Amino acid sequence: MRRKWLLALLLVVILAGCGGGPKADVTVFMMSSKGIPSEASEKLQASLQAKLGTAPTVQVLATPVFSMEKMIVEIAAGDHGIHVLPGDQLESLKNQQAFIPLDDVAKPEDFPNGVLEIEENGKKEKHLYVIPMEESAWFKDLNLNGKDLYAFIPVNAPDKEKAKQVMKQIAVK
Repeated sequence: MRRKWLLALLLVVILAGCGGGPKADVTVFMMSSKGIPSEASEKLQASLQAKLGTAPTVQVLATPVFSMEKMIVEIAAGDHGIHVLPGDQLESLKNQQAFIPLDDVAKPEDFPNGVLEIEENGKKEKHLYVIPMEESAWFKDLNLNGKDLYAFIPVNAPDKEKAKQVMKQIAVK
């Protein structure tokens, strides 16, 4: 009898881990101070994947409420290629040198609000580090309010090159 329970439990654990199909090449984690409804994240994902074509594949994950703890865990875990977060969170992330330069993704002069000065190795570096969603066609085309939301690629992104491919579409004005 005990073996049947253990076997059943093992089967449940295995099946639970197999859900969801193939993993996307790049995940975009979004969190807003006002929350992001699941319908909006679904529209954003469909729009972004349509712009990208078949590769890389993308998944947009959004939370309906803001949680500082969840944000910290999501960034620290390093599972996402791109994060979209409120502007008031950028200062602490900037101080931790949490994002990579995007000068090869978009022109810094096209996104002056995304150019930040960050101290790296004792030197101040000025680069395009974040893309303001308020200026992105990705949000505008879907009539979504991107005010005070910024997209960036974290230094611990799983595949920075694929994340840059996706970010190029997000950075279209």
